[in-house]
Amino acid sequence: MQIIEYEDKYLEDVKDLLVELEEYILSIDEDDLDQLHPEYRDKMAVLDLEEVKNNNGKCYIAVEEGKAIGLIMGCIFPYDEYDYLDYKCPKRGEITELIVSKNARSKGIGNMLMNKMEDYFKSEGCEYILVDVFAYNDNAIKFYDKNGYHSRMYTNIKKIG
Repeated sequence: MQIIEYEDKYLEDVKDLLVELEEYILSIDEDDLDQLHPEYRDKMAVLDLEEVKNNNGKCYIAVEEGKAIGLIMGCIFPYDEYDYLDYKCPKRGEITELIVSKNARSKGIGNMLMNKMEDYFKSEGCEYILVDVFAYNDNAIKFYDKNGYHSRMYTNIKKIG
């Protein structure tokens, strides 16, 4: 198994991984708000990779026997003119996607992908890394906690209709 920078020949594998992640999110979504739109598979990977390209980002994939079995995407988003009004705005990277196929989990692949992305962000002068984690994804929360991440913000939701 090796960690490499994304190559177009792995696009179908990336699509499969993102669908696998979304199916998992659907299975744990206690609010029943997520969906797997019929166009998700064909559009989401392309949109994510475009975001990476346009925001000084990287996509790394874990490849085994010629197949991508995990991926991480991250970007360095710019601040806007309003961010500086109430925030110190240190340079930060943001992890936008992380998945290891369920058949390849518990082998340290997630940690290897995280380390690769953290090294990239450090090389770009980032001081912090942000990652949004779905509140019901206990496995991801434990993973990030174990890797030294902590919560800074919470999003609260209430159904009113």
